[in-house]
Formats: sequence, C-alpha cells, structure tokens
Amino acid sequence: VQLQASGGGVVQAGGSMRLTCTASGRTLSGGTMGWYRSAPGKGREFVAAISWSDGDIYYEDSVKGRFTMSRDNAENTGYLQMSNLKPEDTALYYCAAATGKTARPTSYWGQGTQVTVSS
Repeated sequence: VQLQASGGGVVQAGGSMRLTCTASGRTLSGGTMGWYRSAPGKGREFVAAISWSDGDIYYEDSVKGRFTMSRDNAENTGYLQMSNLKPEDTALYYCAAATGKTARPTSYWGQGTQVTVSS
C-alpha cells in the first residue's frame, strides 16, 4: 500500500484545514486508515483513525470535537477535517494504514505533510 498525503499549510489559530490521504497499490477494504503527528521535541502521537469496512472512528482525546475523519471508499481516500486549530496542533502529520481493522494502524506510512498554526 502506498499512501499520498496532502493538504498541509499555514493557518491562523481558530481556523480550519483539511488533510487528504489517498491509498494506492491495493484497496483498503477491511482495513483502517489513520493520522499521526510529530511535533518538534515530541514523539509521534496518534490523532485519528477510521475503519474502512464499518466506519468506526477513533480519536485522540485532545482533538475530539475539533477534528473529523471521514473516508471515500470508492476513491480509497481518507480525510481529516481539522477545525478550531490551536498552535499546539502544529506538527508534521503522517497518514498511515493497515490491512485489518485496528484502532492504531501502523503497517504502512505516507510522507508527512506540515501543518502550522500561527497564534
């Protein structure tokens, strides 16, 4: 599975941004797609994930109510809609996937896309 992430950039605090991750090489049917982020001086942390088969979604506590993950099965594409962004959301965001259902997909990784939230 190859993952292509896009959509990062610079936004002011309180603003919104949408990240996109498209999978290729094989369908994610039955699998899971997720997002992780890595900020300077911090390790990589889980953000959100969605099950391709039943749409179950998992969120890290700090993004609940602000971030929404969704998917387009036909396009093998997942989205992370981020709202009410905070400076502490600034990080390199990575798309990840697994071929089974899991709350933390880590089998495949895409390149990171930088999100910078200015105060």
